[in-house]
Amino acid sequence: MSTIGFIGGGNMAASLIGGLLKAGYRATDIMVAEPDGERRQLLAQQFGIQTSGENNAVTRCDSIVLAVKPQIIRTVCESLDTSRAGDALYISIAAGIRSTDINRWLGGENNAPADRGRAIVRCMPNTPSLLQCGAAGLFANARVSAQQKQQAEEILGAVGMVIWVDDETQLNAVTAVSGSGPAYFFLLMEAMQQAGEKLGLPANTARQLTIQTALGAARMASENTTPPATLREQVTSKGGTTEAAIRSFQADGFEQMVERALQAASKRSQELAEELGKAE
Repeated sequence: MSTIGFIGGGNMAASLIGGLLKAGYRATDIMVAEPDGERRQLLAQQFGIQTSGENNAVTRCDSIVLAVKPQIIRTVCESLDTSRAGDALYISIAAGIRSTDINRWLGGENNAPADRGRAIVRCMPNTPSLLQCGAAGLFANARVSAQQKQQAEEILGAVGMVIWVDDETQLNAVTAVSGSGPAYFFLLMEAMQQAGEKLGLPANTARQLTIQTALGAARMASENTTPPATLREQVTSKGGTTEAAIRSFQADGFEQMVERALQAASKRSQELAEELGKAE
């Protein structure tokens, strides 16, 4: 079984480690490099894995997950001793950071023969991954082998569903739809709860009804092949209460509002990539 190293031991890394152990990976094949001593101790106690305060401790692993914030990934990559890593696979979960920039920071040459580059998979997971119910979009650069691609899929698949994209720019759309998506649903749930309270429901009652309704709707959409539009039509009786609400949503431009919001998120993802990837 291949070895996996994590640089950064935050919540997403912990979620991935927990998922990998449940999937049958051995704790002895997983290592985390984390600067915070208390966090290292917690991870070691919780999972029984190897930990280190030095990032280069994981460079001998077959796969190296860059689980750090976008703002520091350049510093982390440039500090790694990649000569020890050989043909390692680098998996980045840093939002908006392009594979060409990661390759450059790791000492690889862009627009050069494949043997001068690093094998990099970029992925955009989301926060439900913390519950092993996530969704992640993945992109592999040309240096990634079929075996490494499978390895990346196993790692991210340990916490949810995985979808590959062929064009790296599509990760901006993935970010807009699923990466940021949980917050959109939280916003809708927040608004529904507040509206329910204004209609006279106790706060806890409005909360419970909103959450269970969201959960039930998601399960109905995920557990059969019926399109969401058809599911909506099936619960929208002509002249009924649901139709009144839907017409109010549409009169206020609901679909156009959602489209503008996702466009804004995708644009911001692209802007962050350009800002953080600038060569100095």
